Amino acid sequence: MKKGKILLISAPSGTGKGAVIGELRSRRDDIEYSVSWTTRAPREGEINGVHYFFKTQQEFDENAEKGGFLEYARLYSTSYGTPKDYVEERLNAGKHIILEIDTQGALNVMANSKPEDVISLFILPPSMKELYRRLAGRGTETAGKVAERFAISYKEIPKANSYKYIIINDTIAQAADRIEDILAGNGEKYFNNDEMKLFIKALEEETLL
Repeated sequence: MKKGKILLISAPSGTGKGAVIGELRSRRDDIEYSVSWTTRAPREGEINGVHYFFKTQQEFDENAEKGGFLEYARLYSTSYGTPKDYVEERLNAGKHIILEIDTQGALNVMANSKPEDVISLFILPPSMKELYRRLAGRGTETAGKVAERFAISYKEIPKANSYKYIIINDTIAQAADRIEDILAGNGEKYFNNDEMKLFIKALEEETLL
């Protein structure tokens, strides 16, 4: 059985990362989300080992001390982490494991994983005007909140340079096609090369005016 890959996927808010992942998972049964450890209590309907692995803070700290996480963080009074053993088990079962993660977490996973096990992907919008249209088109936030998220996206765009592959989300189906291309071993056309670095710079410099 062919070993799976860790799919590290990051993107600025509004790029459509969740929709692309949803499309990808609807096409394939060999793609799963990772199940994280957490120290918070289970919420109604949550199942241990399915939604999270629910652990005590002592168990979590002991696992962190022995290097048992690919990445972990503390949010307020709750700890979250991606367990190495679980991910390795699923990879050996032939599953691709999605980590939908911020750049700092992604860099930690890259540092704590075998390079051949990881596919690092950053999803970009085709333009900043399109990104703004998508954020505003949700209709779930005030104009001020949309503007705030859009401003933050300018700080997130340069982080794409830390990833091996860049996917442009023109449409959800096309973006999913491109990720499948990479999984099939045809990723060269999506490398973060000099041409892509120019595109990233152009996005950084693009304004709505």
